Amino acid sequence: MYDADDLYNDEEEYAGPSRSQKKRDMTALQKLAEKLMTLGPELVKKCGLPDYFIEEVLDAMAIKAHEAKRRKVQYIGKLMRDVDPQPLIDFLEDIETGNKADNMKFHALEVWRSRLIDGDFSVFDEITELHPQADRQRLSQLARNAKKEKEKSKPPKSSRALFKALRELSE
Repeated sequence: MYDADDLYNDEEEYAGPSRSQKKRDMTALQKLAEKLMTLGPELVKKCGLPDYFIEEVLDAMAIKAHEAKRRKVQYIGKLMRDVDPQPLIDFLEDIETGNKADNMKFHALEVWRSRLIDGDFSVFDEITELHPQADRQRLSQLARNAKKEKEKSKPPKSSRALFKALRELSE
C-alpha cells in the first residue's frame, strides 16, 4: 500500500530552470549582442567568438530597419545559447574599464597642462616625480608660450604641443 511519507514528500526533483528564468537568460544574451553591435567592426572581429557569429553581428550592424534589426538581435541571442558568453562578457568589461582608465589619464594630463599654463610651476615636482626623464625646460617654455597665446587670443598651438609632450611622457 502507499506510505503517507511518499504521498507528502516535499522534495521534488529539480527539472531545470523555470520558464521565466530561461526568458531572463535569453534577454540577457540579447542585451550582450546589442552591446557588441555598438562597437566598431574591428572590435567585433577581435571579440574571440566563432566566425559565423561575428558575421551575423556584422550583418546586424548593417541593418537599418527597426523590426528587421530586432529580429536579427533575437537570432543572435539564439546563437549565443550555443556559445559560452563569459569571454564576451569579459571582453566588453575590458573595453569599458580601458575607456574609463584612458579618460582618467587624459583628464589628469589636461589638469597638468592647465596648471602649467596658469603659472603653477609646482606641478613640475609631480611630473618629475612620476617621470624623471621629463625635460623641464622644454615644458616650461611651452607653458609660457601657451600662456602668451591665451592672453593674445591666438590659436592654442603651444597648448596643444604642451599636451602632446605631457602625453608622450606618460606613455
